[in-house]
Amino acid sequence: MTGEPEDDLGERARKLFSGPVTFLKSAPALKFLPEPEVPEIAFCGRSNVGKSSLLNALTGRKAIARTSVTPGRTQELNFFEVGDPLQFRLVDMPGYGFAKAPPKVVETWRRLVRDFLRGRVVLKRTLLLVDSRHGVKQVDAEMMKMLDEAAVGYRLVLTKADKIKASELDKVIAETLAEARKHPAAFPEVHVTSSEKGMGIAELRAAVLADSEI
Repeated sequence: MTGEPEDDLGERARKLFSGPVTFLKSAPALKFLPEPEVPEIAFCGRSNVGKSSLLNALTGRKAIARTSVTPGRTQELNFFEVGDPLQFRLVDMPGYGFAKAPPKVVETWRRLVRDFLRGRVVLKRTLLLVDSRHGVKQVDAEMMKMLDEAAVGYRLVLTKADKIKASELDKVIAETLAEARKHPAAFPEVHVTSSEKGMGIAELRAAVLADSEI
């Protein structure tokens, strides 16, 4: 929603995410997707980037999204409904970069994600999560290229920002911004978050709400 004061947007986002947020379904293939009735915001990132933890922090829940120490466990699109009445859905996409996965599994993942990104008319924005300790890796750049090709606008979100020194974080932010400028579908800004410390969560909630209303 354009022209709205930031504090009003932030307060609406806080109230919305403190209300009902419920798991809807998992979709292992496109034929299982829910009807495209409301806006959707998708989350993607490398396996173990902290995607489930961020979803839990955003929604103020402890286990709305399952966290796992096993990289690459999620191989489905998981849908969560926000608000009552329903405002929008969050989509937890399968993690990528699982080096030990069989080629067939990787190809199935690639096809599911690519087809979802290209064909989902209600998909308003994707949040691409990047681990602050590692910065943008080759697999992240490949995902950015996939998003560029699908013409899906995306925000870059640094996770686990509390795990590195401030000086190192500044360097990672600068490098991530520089990478974003190379990609036509990327926002020219970076969200810096820590699910554990709550850093950047309120701002990201507001951004998600704003994106759902475009």
